Amino acid sequence: MFSEFTEIPAQQCWKDTLIQHVQLPSFLLLYNNTSILMMRSTVTFYLCYLLCLALGLACVACVCVWNSRWRGGFAWDGSGLQFNWHPVLMVTGLVVLYGYGAVVYRVPLTWGQNKLPWKLLHAALMLGSLIMSILGLCAVFAVHNAKNTPNLYSLHSWIGITAIILFALQWGVGFAGFLLPCSPVLLRKLLKPVHVWLGGSILLLTTAACISGINEKLFFVLKGNVTYSSLPPEGLLGNSLGVLIIAFGLVVLKILSNIKWQRPDSRPGEIAYTVSV
Repeated sequence: MFSEFTEIPAQQCWKDTLIQHVQLPSFLLLYNNTSILMMRSTVTFYLCYLLCLALGLACVACVCVWNSRWRGGFAWDGSGLQFNWHPVLMVTGLVVLYGYGAVVYRVPLTWGQNKLPWKLLHAALMLGSLIMSILGLCAVFAVHNAKNTPNLYSLHSWIGITAIILFALQWGVGFAGFLLPCSPVLLRKLLKPVHVWLGGSILLLTTAACISGINEKLFFVLKGNVTYSSLPPEGLLGNSLGVLIIAFGLVVLKILSNIKWQRPDSRPGEIAYTVSV
């Protein structure tokens, strides 16, 4: 009856016993699980970040094609062609460049580096956004004044001018509070939550201003034989631009709202992130 059993080599038996009885320390298992979660979070961030970059470029391309192909191109002579700079500058500066600047701190590759260069990059992107938005205002005001058209009478203009005023105040206070060496640490701690909240609010306002402006422009230009309700190619492109702007804004807000994607030294209750050498 002993023939039913097969002999197990001593070496294999020793290996099986070792596997059964030797366990990794709990801290190593915890470290392994944490590393996997961090890797997943980082991969998810970069997917969202690439989507943000792609949507922003699509917005810029779409608004440029719309105003160059269907609205006749660009000029700076007080004519209707000068008005075409308004949507291009607003979408490019006040939405896309603003969104890119808002998520600079979220890139994990920057976390182990000196924060000052990234502060300067953030401030420079936001300043470029502000300058482009002011030029966009100059373009539309010049055209309105040349044609004796009232300024700031529509809901679109009210939302837009509010966003730009808040943006200018945000940039000025942010520069004084976070970049000037003489700024007290306590002041920075008090300003930071307001700065973050107001930054997201401005993005919502600029998105609303662009969407309402696109809709207003399409109603103005698509009438007569070709109406907006018939959804001609220009109307389809304008609507697509609006959808792209909304999608871009949602992705930026998703990146900004995820606490796992905040720079470690910017998270509440956490110490500064350092790299040992």
